[in-house]
Amino acid sequence: MTPLLIDTHYWIWLEAGTRERLSAHNFDVIREAADGANLFLSVMSVWELGMLESKGRVRLHTNCIQWVEEALAIRGLSLAPLTPAIALESTRLPGSFHGDPADRIIVATARVMRAKLLTSDRNIRAYGRAHHVMLA
Repeated sequence: MTPLLIDTHYWIWLEAGTRERLSAHNFDVIREAADGANLFLSVMSVWELGMLESKGRVRLHTNCIQWVEEALAIRGLSLAPLTPAIALESTRLPGSFHGDPADRIIVATARVMRAKLLTSDRNIRAYGRAHHVMLA
């Protein structure tokens, strides 16, 4: 089974219980990946969440560290580390891609892992439609 990497916002939605933001199809894709131990989150998503929370763009029900620990305990979810291969891939993405470091690392993680990326980000989705990253 192909690994599934979820973008930061999907991770937040799953933990926050805001399933109405997930289509039935996407929820099924996530559940199937989790059941097969093929659901992943880039460690960069933890950094991105911390940045969003510190800037007041995301509000959490508890302190950020505790929220992250709880959210990483989602059944079937594994944390994809930032490896040297991923770091370098993020600096050499094919085609045209913007400079946001979180997005670059997340896309590079999906590419190196040969994972499908589940995202609602229109820039990343356009990048996927150009066949530079597999989309879920």
